[in-house]
Amino acid sequence: MTEPVSTRRLETFSYLPPLFDDELALQVGSILERRLVPAIEYATDPGPRTVYWSMWKLPMFDAATAGQVLAEVDACARAHPEAFVKLTGYDAKRQGQVASFVVRRPA
Repeated sequence: MTEPVSTRRLETFSYLPPLFDDELALQVGSILERRLVPAIEYATDPGPRTVYWSMWKLPMFDAATAGQVLAEVDACARAHPEAFVKLTGYDAKRQGQVASFVVRRPA
């Protein structure tokens, strides 16, 4: 892709100003309240043809708080500073993604 990393539009929230930490915690809380399974994914060069992102560890089946999920998001961003980090909420009944948005961008 030719546009700079800072202007790429990925997922729903990328058209809004960046979320503050408390707003991000509310979104994660919403995922947990709806009993979705949070999973963290990352990609170094996402684009229109990059549909598969690498998964960070396993989905967080036992996550109870937004703080736990955000700590793993931060760990993924530290381990892969050149990558976009995405949070996905999976629904066990529908067996698919219900929520997905980029939570960290590379510097």
